[in-house]
Amino acid sequence: MEDVSECDNVETSIIHLPDDCLSFIFQRLDNVADHDSFGLTCHRWLNIQNISRRSLQFQCSLTVLNPASLSQTNPDVNSYHLHRLLTRFQWLEHLSLSGCTVLNDSSLASLSYPGARLHSLYLDCCFGISDDGISTIGSFCPNLRVVSLYRCNISDIGLETLARASLSLKCVNLSYCPLVSDFGIKSLSQACLQLESVKVSNCKSITGVGFNGCSPTLGYVDAESCQLEPKGITGIISGGGIEFLNISGGSCYIRKDGLVPIGSGIASKLRILNLRMCRTVGDESIEAIAKGCPLLQEWNLALCHEVKVSGWEAVGKWCRNLKKLHVNRCRNLCDQGLLALRCGCMNLQILYMNGNARLTLTAIEMFRLHRADITLRTEEMMVIGPDWRLYAQE
Repeated sequence: MEDVSECDNVETSIIHLPDDCLSFIFQRLDNVADHDSFGLTCHRWLNIQNISRRSLQFQCSLTVLNPASLSQTNPDVNSYHLHRLLTRFQWLEHLSLSGCTVLNDSSLASLSYPGARLHSLYLDCCFGISDDGISTIGSFCPNLRVVSLYRCNISDIGLETLARASLSLKCVNLSYCPLVSDFGIKSLSQACLQLESVKVSNCKSITGVGFNGCSPTLGYVDAESCQLEPKGITGIISGGGIEFLNISGGSCYIRKDGLVPIGSGIASKLRILNLRMCRTVGDESIEAIAKGCPLLQEWNLALCHEVKVSGWEAVGKWCRNLKKLHVNRCRNLCDQGLLALRCGCMNLQILYMNGNARLTLTAIEMFRLHRADITLRTEEMMVIGPDWRLYAQE
C-alpha cells in the first residue's frame, strides 16, 4: 500500500511529455503568435517548433500558401536570411520565395538543407534566378511536385535540366517566361510522366507543338496569349486527359476551322474551355467542339466575332451539360442565335452577356421569360475555372 501511495505522490508536469506529444500539441496551435510563443519557452520546445514546421513564406510573397507559415518580419530577404532560415527549418515541404527580388542563383544553395523533403517551391518574380539557379534546384530537390517560375529568367536549357532531375513534377507555372519555347515544353512533357497542370500564358515563343505526346495525366493547360498553331492545339490535347483549356487571346494563326481537332474525340473529358478573344474562330470549330466535348460545363466565347447562327445553334443543340456560357461582345450573336441558346442548353444556369449590338431588347426579354431558370449577368469574366494549383493538391 505504501508503494502505491508513493507513486500517487510523484509530481508530473508538461516537461515530462515526450517529443512526439509536444509535436502533436504544436501542430494543433492555430496562429503564428502561438507558434512563436511555443518556441520561446525553452531550447527543447524551440527544436520541436523547428522540426515541425512544414511551410515557409514571407510577407512579400505573392501567393499565400498558408497564413500560419508567414514570416513575422518583412525584410528584403537576401542570401544570408535564407541561409539562416533553411538551416533552422530543415523539414520544410512547401517554400515560397515569391517576391524575394534580391535573391540570385547562388542564394539557392541553401536549398540543400530541406533538400529532398521539399515538395513545392514558388519563385514568382525572383528576377535574379536563371538557368544556373534552376540547375541547383534540380540537384537538391529531386522530389518537387509543384514549381512556379512566373517571370523568372529561365530558358529551355534550365527547364530541360529541371525536368530530368525532378521526374515527379505535377504542376508547373512558366507564365511570362519569354525564353521558354516549344523545345523546353517538349523536354518537360516527355520527362515528367505525372504532369497534371502546366501554365504557359504569355510565353510568346510557344506554339503548342512541344506538348505532342504528353502524358494522359495532363488535365490543365493555360496557354493564354501564346502563339498557338493548329498543330500546337492538337499537341496540347494529345494525351487525352485534358479537362481545363485556356487558349484565350489566340493568335491569328488559328483560322475559322483551326480548333476542329478539339472536337475530334481526343478532348472528350474537357469540362472548361476559354476561347475569349479568339476572334477568328468560326462555326466549323464551334460545331465540332459542341459535338465532341459532351462533358463541357463552362465555355467562354466572349469576343469570338466569327461565331454566327450555325455556331450558336450547335451550342444549343449539343452542349447538354453546359452550365455557364460567356457571350459578351460577340458581334454576330443575333436574335436567331439567342433563340437557339434559349431552346437548347437545358442545363444552363448562367449566361454572361453584354455589348451584343445585334440583339434586340425583345429577344432578350423573351429569353428571360422562357428561361427563368437561367441567370443573366452583364459582367465580363477575364478568368474562369479553377486555379492551376488546385491540380497540385496532395
